[in-house]
Amino acid sequence: MAVLNILEFPDPRLRTVAREVAQVTEQTRKLIDDMFDTMYAAPGIGLAASQVDVHQRLLVIDISEDHNDPMVFINPKVTVLDPELGEYDEGCLSVPGFYETVNRPRRISVTALDRDGKEFTREIDGLLAICLQHEIDHLDGKLFVDYISPLKRQRIRKKLEKSHRQRA
Repeated sequence: MAVLNILEFPDPRLRTVAREVAQVTEQTRKLIDDMFDTMYAAPGIGLAASQVDVHQRLLVIDISEDHNDPMVFINPKVTVLDPELGEYDEGCLSVPGFYETVNRPRRISVTALDRDGKEFTREIDGLLAICLQHEIDHLDGKLFVDYISPLKRQRIRKKLEKSHRQRA
């Protein structure tokens, strides 16, 4: 297993729309394991393959305190079950150090494949629903900063660009 490099905003590769996973293979499962290692090391609660520069519709989530509830979603498709929006302060491993309020549907249904390629459907709400929608946005080339004002987004961009220059 390996800890992968996480792309950071404003890296243009984060805007790439991910392709569907045609078949779940051993290589897919290795990527899933590496993504969990990367997410836990960061530390975070969700990670989309797009964030590690693999543009496939695959994401991992574990919102448990002690990392004992790993979930895999391959080719996820969401249906909104309740149009009521919830306000959540979101952060992102690709936008480190910043948190902003985003409004998303509170209750959704997701159909996806698991790590073995078996299809499942699940109704979810709360933090898991928010996290899943956030990660699916990555697969669609969107970031949570796209939901905030252009002025705030530009400030975050400039701070991260400065940070990247200082590290280089």
